Amino acid sequence: MEFHAEQVKNDIVKWIKDWFEENGKGCKAVVGLSGGKDSSVVAALCVEALGKDRVLGVMMPNGEQFDIDVSYKLAEHLGIESKVINIKDAYEGMVVQLKENFGSFEGQAKINLPARLRMSALYAVSQTVNGRVANTCNLSEDWVGYATKYGDGAGDFSPLSHLTVQEVKAVGRASGLPELFVEKVPIDGLCGMTDEENMGFTYAVLDRYIREGLCEDPETKAKIDRMHRANLFKLQPMPAFPYEGPVHGA
Repeated sequence: MEFHAEQVKNDIVKWIKDWFEENGKGCKAVVGLSGGKDSSVVAALCVEALGKDRVLGVMMPNGEQFDIDVSYKLAEHLGIESKVINIKDAYEGMVVQLKENFGSFEGQAKINLPARLRMSALYAVSQTVNGRVANTCNLSEDWVGYATKYGDGAGDFSPLSHLTVQEVKAVGRASGLPELFVEKVPIDGLCGMTDEENMGFTYAVLDRYIREGLCEDPETKAKIDRMHRANLFKLQPMPAFPYEGPVHGA
């Protein structure tokens, strides 16, 4: 099925408008700006839907961030207000506490900690400015679990979570974003590697498999399927014991 980027872009803009009308009339969209395509496209869509005065970009480096200039350029391009909340002190303080209590603190838990601190910062900012937090995940990343639960996987509204990476890029171009913000090589922001280096396959291969079910390499197909199964829990609501007691006033 052909992807009509302009129409999808317009539909998302309307969806954002409608969502804010019901869930945050007059509130600001708070977008964590990483310099990557997803946050750039979400910010652009929110500006079109709400106006630049109702979009706040938040940059959250962990100490120094080599590509933070891209986020500054995006905020300038869109004409939105931006703030910098450096999570370095919070991160280092947490690492010290965890090492003192458990002897060591390494591996995936340490890698995921900055993402969860950033989401805490975003919600603190959001409550301070009467905002709503934008989730910037896309379908491709979610499909293989390439998001931190209660980190970048959280948010109040999610414009891109049903779009693949290729579709996100097309919507970004339809929004008028320069190539700098659409084609920037994605770095995961956790361990410094590119997304595709971490995954072991390209987004083009993943997107084709998601949309068409086609993947020529059996090992890559098996790996994608394995990652998808292992990470489904991140996309599903928290399981709750199904007790049905009496409810008054419902």
